[in-house]
Amino acid sequence: MRQHFSFPCAGDTCAATLDGADGTTGLLIVSGGNEIRSGAHAGMAALAAAVAAAGHPVVRYDRRGVGDSSGENAGFESSADDITAAVQAMRARLPSLTRLVAFGNCDAASALALYGPAAGIDALILANMWTLETEADEGDAATTMTAGAIRSRYLAKLKDPRELWRLASGGVDLGKLMRGLRQATAKTEATGLAARLGQALADMPLPTRLLVAEHDRTAMWFLEHWDSETFTAARANTHITMARLDSGSHSFASAGDKTWLRERILEALD
Repeated sequence: MRQHFSFPCAGDTCAATLDGADGTTGLLIVSGGNEIRSGAHAGMAALAAAVAAAGHPVVRYDRRGVGDSSGENAGFESSADDITAAVQAMRARLPSLTRLVAFGNCDAASALALYGPAAGIDALILANMWTLETEADEGDAATTMTAGAIRSRYLAKLKDPRELWRLASGGVDLGKLMRGLRQATAKTEATGLAARLGQALADMPLPTRLLVAEHDRTAMWFLEHWDSETFTAARANTHITMARLDSGSHSFASAGDKTWLRERILEALD
């Protein structure tokens, strides 16, 4: 049964939805970006219904300043109070819960990595983590290939006889080629938000499942950082595991992607 309720958060009121079930392990869905709690094309509402049908209660909520919640939208990096208040509200509403797992996609995953351990959460599911610092970086993520993608592109060209002929016959812009090679061999340096996330994952005390749609641009940037020196300690953290999906859908939009996401979430809940 789906119920709507609200809870206080730092002087404001957050709107929330509960999909009820009898299980003692529950799922808290944290919305990414400025999405309302139903998600893109009601994707999170459908996910909540499916997880509840499998026996796990699910709570979704609107961050302050988003959707039906009051207050100012200060972005995901200011959402520590929202996450903590949502956890407290879920536990109060479902006193039989013995375990609370939180799921977030994109910057919601990043917020959970930063603030989840202190919020009273027992385990995390983090999908397509956002690692870029500013809105300008967001534009770069949409238009610039990662170094790994550039390397893959050039390797494919080197295997193509037609491309080798173009190079030998002068049909390739050498200046553009050199710029591409410099990008392909550049090391990814984690600074700002990425560095903070690297440290948060290195120190992560909770069982954490990273989910990656491998061809999504945001996920590709995350993987660049994940493979960098800054994330060495995070990669060594035995609390963290990763599952990869051969997809470019940031929101797991296709029927197959939705099924994969639901199965990974149920694995973490069972």
